[in-house]
Amino acid sequence: MHQGIGLEAFNELPDRKAIHALYECCNSVTLARDLARGRPYADHTALFRRADALLFSLSETSIDDILQAYPHVGTRPRSTKSQAEQCSVWDEAPEVMAELDAAVRDYSDRFGFDFVMHVGGLAPEVCAKSVIAAVRDRMHHDPETERKVVRNELAKINRSRLERMLGPEGGYDNWG
Repeated sequence: MHQGIGLEAFNELPDRKAIHALYECCNSVTLARDLARGRPYADHTALFRRADALLFSLSETSIDDILQAYPHVGTRPRSTKSQAEQCSVWDEAPEVMAELDAAVRDYSDRFGFDFVMHVGGLAPEVCAKSVIAAVRDRMHHDPETERKVVRNELAKINRSRLERMLGPEGGYDNWG
């Protein structure tokens, strides 16, 4: 994944490289292409707002395509790391993992797509239990409400990945 390239360098990337970097963040060629076409961005906030606006304008089919790029939570070792960024779910006890797997299977059966959640900032020792609690809480949603929640979670994940791609707002001092 592109990391810490800075906004100025991102704005100056050739289109193909910018689309590639953005695809790594959002798992959507359409979203990546449209974000790249919006360059140059004045600041991080402008890019984040545009990314959110584009994400929320996508069709449900496009959202389903994005969800296909995320690993199924709880079935493979390290499967959640790419989805959840910092979550150490795979370090949990087997019984917790079995509970997590059952919860996300129930979720998938109910809604027809896999569970996705941004967990940045959760302590690893509470991560799996927090994900299980979130799955259970979200099972009470009607499908329309859950689709909105999913878009919000994808927006949070995209922002986290975009922040990592760009690095700090002022860039890194590579000459200090």
